[in-house]
Amino acid sequence: MRVISGINKGKKLYAPEGEYVRPTSDKVKEAVFNIIGPINDEALVLDIFAGSGSIGIEFLARGAKHCTFVDVSRKSLRYVKKNLEICNFEDRAEIILSDYEKAIKKLAENNRKFDYIFADPPYNLSSIPNIGKKVFQCNILKTGGLLIIESDKDEKVIDNINTNMVECKEKIYGRTKITMLKYLED
Repeated sequence: MRVISGINKGKKLYAPEGEYVRPTSDKVKEAVFNIIGPINDEALVLDIFAGSGSIGIEFLARGAKHCTFVDVSRKSLRYVKKNLEICNFEDRAEIILSDYEKAIKKLAENNRKFDYIFADPPYNLSSIPNIGKKVFQCNILKTGGLLIIESDKDEKVIDNINTNMVECKEKIYGRTKITMLKYLED
């Protein structure tokens, strides 16, 4: 696993090992960023289920101003911290030890909003439809912002989201499905 573009291009990143760990492949990561296009240097990013932090770090390498990394695993967050240090991004990052629902609620209470939210939950978590619902209920995605959810290709991602306020794209890469939800004007 590595940084694929921008500052620190080619820099090796470290990730926890085990059967429940499924880092985003470089192929999928590159496809996602090709769809997104250039990253604004004022962009604020939220990486939920951060794992190694490779997606948030990729946003930072491509110019995002700041990334907040959330994971429930202390072990994973140690890897995020190590990878941020390797890339010299510690001053542009915040690490939160929490489950995603509590983190989203707390971020909303603090009036935090993001240009990009990336969520890559474990495929067996069974909460993928709830992620989008929670993000939109708590209003933490800026107008024009993008919620990107990585899931198994057979999982239902969108469930009861107000389609008047959201534009959706889905792409499948092998077993991986990437769903992008763009938050439109109210």
